[in-house]
Amino acid sequence: MGVLLVNAVVVVAVMVGLWALSTRTRDPSFVDVWWGLGFVLVAALTASLTHGAPARKAAVVMLTTLWGCRLAGYLFWRWRTYGPDARYQAMIRHAGDNADRFVLTHVFLLQAGLMWVVSLPLQLGQLYPTPSHLTFFNVAGVLLVLFGVAFEATGDAQLTRFKRDPANQGAVMDRGLWRYTRHPNYFGDTCVWWGLFLVSITNGITLLGVIGPIVMTGLLLRYSGAALLERRLTRSKPGYEDYVARTSAFVPRRPRSARIDDQETA
Repeated sequence: MGVLLVNAVVVVAVMVGLWALSTRTRDPSFVDVWWGLGFVLVAALTASLTHGAPARKAAVVMLTTLWGCRLAGYLFWRWRTYGPDARYQAMIRHAGDNADRFVLTHVFLLQAGLMWVVSLPLQLGQLYPTPSHLTFFNVAGVLLVLFGVAFEATGDAQLTRFKRDPANQGAVMDRGLWRYTRHPNYFGDTCVWWGLFLVSITNGITLLGVIGPIVMTGLLLRYSGAALLERRLTRSKPGYEDYVARTSAFVPRRPRSARIDDQETA
């Protein structure tokens, strides 16, 4: 289990280094780019330090790299295109003279702790050499991760195209996957982490990795993800309340108006 401690030290050290960089740029927004890449580092470092089943280690590292690099690339593009994240800029303004310390504890170290906890499936799943093959649960996890990455990437691509069209300025995105769920990116992300948990299962100890997807799901639904975004959009975007009324909050399903119309027709 020493690998868990090594990963914790590395994750914190990297985050402190990134925080030091942010004190010069006065923009900690790039920490979101590292969020995806940090998990890739944890998965790769764990693979180098453990003697688990090669097939499972390869699956964990490759799937994490696929998800993490795709997410990091998208967030890097968004950061360079739209500039500093308003959430972090508001933190800096409200913190006043203690901004650097506040950002260290409430952004970088907080994310370091969350990254270590969420990555438990990536760490535990690579520890054990048996079974040497991928089990039914592992294969199901691989498929769920691939589905989640595709779903998340599709939602991000559709939203990007929508925003690029000047005719959509101020409009609510309710097309493509966004017609069936208000947060296809978060739903896809959740599928990825539950899939990685399934990939990691080898014995009773690895079941502790369920903490990772539980925490990630809670973050996406209740704290930094959907809940925070929806409060802002409800205040700032006309028509968003109507969109909320007809569209699933998370799990994709047909819009409510469409289901009602079908029932009346029947």
